[in-house]
Amino acid sequence: MEWLESLGYIGLFLGTLLAATIIPFSSDILLIALLATGADPVLSVLVASAGNWTGGMISYYMGRLGKWEWLQKWFKIKPETLQKQKARIDKYGSTLAFFSWLPGIGDILAIGLGFYKVNARKVALFMLIGKSARFVLWGILYHYAQPFFLQ
Repeated sequence: MEWLESLGYIGLFLGTLLAATIIPFSSDILLIALLATGADPVLSVLVASAGNWTGGMISYYMGRLGKWEWLQKWFKIKPETLQKQKARIDKYGSTLAFFSWLPGIGDILAIGLGFYKVNARKVALFMLIGKSARFVLWGILYHYAQPFFLQ
């Protein structure tokens, strides 16, 4: 992960993209690490949001392709898992994409929304809002917590 930090904003984008797809690690840590180097907070939040949203949309489109072999190989998702989510997806639709930032279930939500071919534009919008809100919150928390660590 240190090599991603050394890449600055490009590393943040790539890291947050990968964290929303096949590589299980925390994109929040990448954002905080870059902010700790003195990076611009607004640009960092924008880059992290864009990267994580792009990764989430990749997951959505992987689900939309509907190839079980890929979902099992790359995301370790079993058919039963997506079938259990069908009732929630039918009930809440694209608004579930807002919660795609959640650890553990976010990627499965994105894949499930794609698999059940929920409206891509609505999914993209709600996913962008949710993932951006996450990084804005981390940026604010870092801003207010930083003085306590620099004493």
